[in-house]
Amino acid sequence: QVQVVESGGGLVQPGGSLRLSCAASGSILSVRAMGWYRQPLGKQRELVASSRGGNTNYADSVKDRFTISRDNAKNTVYLQMNSLKPEDTAVYYCSANIMTLTRRGMSTDDYWGQGTQVTVSS
Repeated sequence: QVQVVESGGGLVQPGGSLRLSCAASGSILSVRAMGWYRQPLGKQRELVASSRGGNTNYADSVKDRFTISRDNAKNTVYLQMNSLKPEDTAVYYCSANIMTLTRRGMSTDDYWGQGTQVTVSS
């Protein structure tokens, strides 16, 4: 079994910073990609940033403000969020594309964390 757990959300004033962490654990053969998504209240979930094979990708709305990084030895991904804006308020979810060994052989699936609330408000 695989678990994906986020941490680091909270309340911050506009212009402030937060750092989110996400760790994958369990019966993992390899973590192929990790990323962050967010879902504002009443809106669809959207990609914030992703990391695969050393390459990173960002939503236009967070470029130059957010930075995704990984510690592959710990199967952990981070999201450093600077210059936060009220429109960044959302539940942030971690996603990991993980290879495991099942009874039927190797399997690659997407695993999601439970989400962490980020609120940017004065």
